[in-house]
Amino acid sequence: MSKEKICVFSYRDFDEAEYFTRISQELNIELIICRENITKDNFHLAKGCTAISILTTLIDDSLMKELHDIGIKVISTRSIGFDHIDLKAAQKYNMHICNASYPTNGVADYAIMLMMMAARNMKRIMERAAIQDFSLPGLQGRELPKLTVGIIGAGRIGQTVIKHLSGFGNPILVFDKYQSDEVKKYARYVEFDELIAQSDIISLHAPLTEENHHMINAQTIAKMKDKVIIVNTARGGLIDSDALINAIENGKIGAAGLDVVEDEFGLYYNDLKSQPLTNRHLAILRNYPNVIVTPHMAFYTDNDVHDMVYSSLKGCLLEAAGEKNPWRVFPK
Repeated sequence: MSKEKICVFSYRDFDEAEYFTRISQELNIELIICRENITKDNFHLAKGCTAISILTTLIDDSLMKELHDIGIKVISTRSIGFDHIDLKAAQKYNMHICNASYPTNGVADYAIMLMMMAARNMKRIMERAAIQDFSLPGLQGRELPKLTVGIIGAGRIGQTVIKHLSGFGNPILVFDKYQSDEVKKYARYVEFDELIAQSDIISLHAPLTEENHHMINAQTIAKMKDKVIIVNTARGGLIDSDALINAIENGKIGAAGLDVVEDEFGLYYNDLKSQPLTNRHLAILRNYPNVIVTPHMAFYTDNDVHDMVYSSLKGCLLEAAGEKNPWRVFPK
């Protein structure tokens, strides 16, 4: 039986390699490996393959055309989100797009961790302790169970956040297009405007679409409670960064926990300590004492990395075989 050839870009030796080696053997796949992000300078490495596996690298119309011209039919991203891939270009070039899945506990618990750290001023506590400043002024926190938490987006991850958060006893509000009886055991569905007006903490768990781009903006922030806490482990584009910065500086937003920011492509997962930071919003946000910024790490557990590799490779195989693929996101 001949092996399917898949070109893997952004291949990481320090965590993914063992899974790629084992899973490719199990699935009878030949891997073409590139440790760099896919670009117009290296896409040709995929020639002879029908599918590629990438991370959150921007795939625009021009790069999609190049891939189409060398015979690529499937692009699989090792992430749940796929907003870095131009779906209009995918339609133009008849490209199938797949994403990855992984257990929801990692991201869900990370979001709750950010809520707790933001509510307890943990960034300031740790920064002071690091320079042996053990004073108390400015560090008094808020007790999590007394805060109303608003969850925007109750998909798999959002539902796990709700279930885990229910153990703290918080009032939980939820906004989502689709309602679930399971969610109703722990939370109350409300309209968007009610959620942002009544929540002490707002946590984002929605995919990024054209419709919800910058759903957190100057107008919606104005409707929120004073000193509201914003947590985002979903996609940076859900928040208007300029509006967020203004609201932090004028005190409307009391704290934020951000695992994602706008325009993070090309920054996260790279060692840039000797270079100027080109994302000005990120440069500003990471310096506020009441803003925790982490580099898109919420997913990063051993279980999740394994499942991302498996679902990416398996999805490519299913597409090649013309079989039903649960990881296909385009065309639906």
